[in-house]
Amino acid sequence: METIPLGPFAVTPDGTLLPRAADAAPALDFAWRGRRCTARLGPDGVRIAADAARIPSTADAGANRRQAFDAVARLPGRLPAGWRAGLTPDHRIRVEASAPLRGPANATTLVAALVRFVLSLDPYLDGLEAEGAAWTPPAA
Repeated sequence: METIPLGPFAVTPDGTLLPRAADAAPALDFAWRGRRCTARLGPDGVRIAADAARIPSTADAGANRRQAFDAVARLPGRLPAGWRAGLTPDHRIRVEASAPLRGPANATTLVAALVRFVLSLDPYLDGLEAEGAAWTPPAA
């Protein structure tokens, strides 16, 4: 079967996405509302993660770190079933979910899963921002 290479994917004539390396889970990065998101395609579907917010620095004048930490502590109980949230060492709030892909993995099913994730994520981003955990990209 002849395929067309597309980044980490091999695309079959019917549009199915396959990993180009047998031992790799192809991934793609994208942005939503200025936040980095990553999707990894696996045999059971797609795993998606987003840097949802960041705890403000002690150097940020007027930042309410306690309120932001409280918002993070409450977040896992508010997320949909199967979603996870955690705090990274550099104080990014990371939200992760898995989603099965309907039918064979192709560009349409993959993009549809990503859109469902980010649209479901939106209210949590708004809530974190309202509670003082806004998104600020990490310093380079």
